[in-house]
Amino acid sequence: MSLKSKLKVESVGMFAAFLFYAIAGITCFAVLAIVDFSLIHIGIIGILSLITAYGLFKNRVWSLWVVIMLFFIATTFSAYTLYSAFQKNLLLDVSMSAYLVFTWVFTAYTAAKRKALES
Repeated sequence: MSLKSKLKVESVGMFAAFLFYAIAGITCFAVLAIVDFSLIHIGIIGILSLITAYGLFKNRVWSLWVVIMLFFIATTFSAYTLYSAFQKNLLLDVSMSAYLVFTWVFTAYTAAKRKALES
């Protein structure tokens, strides 16, 4: 029995979006624990990312709204981080750019495939 059938994955793209949001949420909590607990905004992004991952995995209709909220929150957070840390920390710049691009890609994909969430 394949992993796809065990997890009951209907769409590989939605599963990739689920993985992205799950990894982003876990990474946000890791950054929160390692760097500083006073970075509440990173904790909020982590919570919303894990809620989104759950919603996408269970094909919940409301997950599209959380994806759209995260789109605006992640775009603002990434753009501000890129602006403030430009050419100071290359790893941070690359990771924020990748997070920004993946957020845009998976938001567009989820919005385009919203009919799959309704079924």
